[in-house]
Amino acid sequence: MPGSNAFREAPLPLFDTDEAVPTPLDKGARLPSYIAEHRKRLRARFMSGGADAMPDYELLELILFRAIPRHDVKPLARRLLDHFGDFNRVLTAPPERLRDVHGVGDAVITDLKILEASAHRMARARVIQRHVISSWDAVLDYCHTTMAHRETEQFRVLFLDRKNVLIADEAQAKGTVDHVPVYPREVAKRALELNASALILVHNHPSGDPTPSQSDIDMTAQVQTACDALGLTLHDHLIIGKSRELSFRSDGYL
Repeated sequence: MPGSNAFREAPLPLFDTDEAVPTPLDKGARLPSYIAEHRKRLRARFMSGGADAMPDYELLELILFRAIPRHDVKPLARRLLDHFGDFNRVLTAPPERLRDVHGVGDAVITDLKILEASAHRMARARVIQRHVISSWDAVLDYCHTTMAHRETEQFRVLFLDRKNVLIADEAQAKGTVDHVPVYPREVAKRALELNASALILVHNHPSGDPTPSQSDIDMTAQVQTACDALGLTLHDHLIIGKSRELSFRSDGYL
């Protein structure tokens, strides 16, 4: 209920004991046993069957347990999913938008952003300093993990050495829901600074449809021209949609 104190977060730090014996919620109140038993069952089911054993709202409950250790978090989990649409969009939502959901405060936002950063770090570890061609599926997974659920466009460049090993991955620009500014000379200049020999352009379409716009095609041609002038190879330009990607190289745009 808006304005109610029934959904207060626990203060940080995040890494306290797993969950203490229920303590008073307010003066004279204790955590109802059904909540404690519900949490115990969810944790047991997760440990025995993993994430596949539970729907998104229950996995989100597990995440919220630590930030809100003394209350039923199922309503908040459902509100978050109703508001953002799916689990991935909850994790990747900007903090200011998360705050729009009643019951979300600093502790919840911190935990969600830690999980998002961890997912990105794990996906990146599978591709950095690896041969891109032989790790292509991992590269696509990484791009989808970091970009597919963003609400605004982001432009990234994957920089490769002479052996096509990924030596750097950098976000070059952020934009709006349907546009991101890109400066081809800056892209080429950064490649030289990193002593890269080749690059792959990547950007997302928040609409979910990876079909390139005319501005996408024109920008890619400008980057190609800049690369040609400096002896760099432009391997591909990937547009990341929600569930699939488009390759300029495979689709004949390059």
